[in-house]
Amino acid sequence: MTSSLIPSLDPLMENDSLQEIASLARYVRFGPFHIDRQRQQVYRGGSKVRVQGKVYQVLLVLIRNQGEVVTREQLKQALWPADTHVNYDANVNTTVNKLRQALGESTERPTYIETIPRRGYSFIGSAEFSAVPFSQPAEAAPSGDAQKAVAGSPAASDGQTDDGSKKWLTLVILALILTGILLGAGAAALWITHFNPQLH
Repeated sequence: MTSSLIPSLDPLMENDSLQEIASLARYVRFGPFHIDRQRQQVYRGGSKVRVQGKVYQVLLVLIRNQGEVVTREQLKQALWPADTHVNYDANVNTTVNKLRQALGESTERPTYIETIPRRGYSFIGSAEFSAVPFSQPAEAAPSGDAQKAVAGSPAASDGQTDDGSKKWLTLVILALILTGILLGAGAAALWITHFNPQLH
């Protein structure tokens, strides 16, 4: 049985064969991110990430050239037809910055996209390619502190149930106390009326 998983790109492979593998695979995975190229959708875990249009195209170009410097000129040619009149430099900068925001990283501490001064950008992550969807890893259980924070948050459903139960319990106890006071007062009045003739 042959594996449908195409191994992560080896920097020693010919660049043409790297690009061929990257262009054939429907699914791409790097870090916690998964790309379904047919749907043109990026996921982090099971949640969709808003990476669309030119931002999505930049991501694919960088991954296809993983480990290589992608020049600003190459990005310009990949993103805009030759007859398009835009401020390419500003648009490339904006598009790459939007991609970084979507991936949750900064220029100071790049995890996936490194700026190569005066040249362009490089994808420094390790991407894997597959013809079939990657299996989703089980989400790590939150730590004790995180569980406490979640349980204490107003949005936590268990917390809402506990708060509701506590309110009902408090109301029942107050009702029982009031009932006891009223019954006690009534019993005292009855006793005084029947057993203390001086009050007649």
